Amino acid sequence: MLMQTAAGKLMKVFLTRRIPPEGMKILSAAGVCEVSQWDSDEPMQRADLLKGVQGAHGLLCLLSDKIDAEVLDAAGPNLKVISTLSVGYDHLAIDEIKKRGIRVGYTPDVLTDATAELTVALLLATARRLPEGVEEVKNGGWSSWKPLWMCGYGLSGSTVGVIGLGRIGMAIARRVMPFGVKRLLYSGRTAKDYAAEVNGEYVPLDTLVSESDFIVVSCSLTPETQGMCDKAFFSKMKNTGVFVNSSRGTVVNQEDLYEALSSGQIAAAGLDVTTPEPLPTNHPLLTLKNCVVLPHIGSATYSTRGIMVALSAQNLLGGLQGTDMPSELTF
Repeated sequence: MLMQTAAGKLMKVFLTRRIPPEGMKILSAAGVCEVSQWDSDEPMQRADLLKGVQGAHGLLCLLSDKIDAEVLDAAGPNLKVISTLSVGYDHLAIDEIKKRGIRVGYTPDVLTDATAELTVALLLATARRLPEGVEEVKNGGWSSWKPLWMCGYGLSGSTVGVIGLGRIGMAIARRVMPFGVKRLLYSGRTAKDYAAEVNGEYVPLDTLVSESDFIVVSCSLTPETQGMCDKAFFSKMKNTGVFVNSSRGTVVNQEDLYEALSSGQIAAAGLDVTTPEPLPTNHPLLTLKNCVVLPHIGSATYSTRGIMVALSAQNLLGGLQGTDMPSELTF
């Protein structure tokens, strides 16, 4: 049965970006909506977003799209569902959305493994100086064997601290333990029963920061975690400590991180998230050999992105049809 408006027309759906074909196939096959999209891989300008959402019954957006009262007003009273192609939803004005009775779909769980895998890869690349090593091979810096040349830090016998032992944090912990990690510390709002699987020790943040050889940030962005990794945080870390962030860029004060890295306060940092994104090519962090920055590719495997977009499309359809959404955000 085609899902139509009272006027007998297909419901309008707006996509803020070009999406993988798996998603478009699901929307087309459902036959309930008329899809219009911003036909580009680049983010929309604000004016185009406000114009595109007009009269929409459903909106499929990305993390880079700020969906606030202005966008909701522009969409108008037809809007009944917002489906975001992300696990995070700090780009959505949740209070406004809730007030208007709009349902929200998101994509948790499906990107957990890919993001955990990337985080461990980034940790190893940073700690063992892989990008620097590749550069030395290319620029002729590789000469005879030297005992301490290109030495880094290994996981075997180390203490790893995970800030935020949620789905992704736990998946990271599971992956680092087989490297011979001696202690797994974690901090967060509450102790987790499932931490026993990795012998996780629930400790205060200060303890985690001062005792860990590797610190991995995988918490969600909240008013408490915004700017959490600052000068005071880095000053408590070991001088040999390696810092990795794959959560949200704004959890870190980047000026303080630059200072900690350039002064030798900490050994190295690996970031998959920054503020802003993309990070300007003249940013001071990019001048440092002991800072590895990736372009927010935590979930970037072909299969994961395909599953994410399929889930987003199914969430959108559920919201349009007033049926269950596979992953609905509960307020």
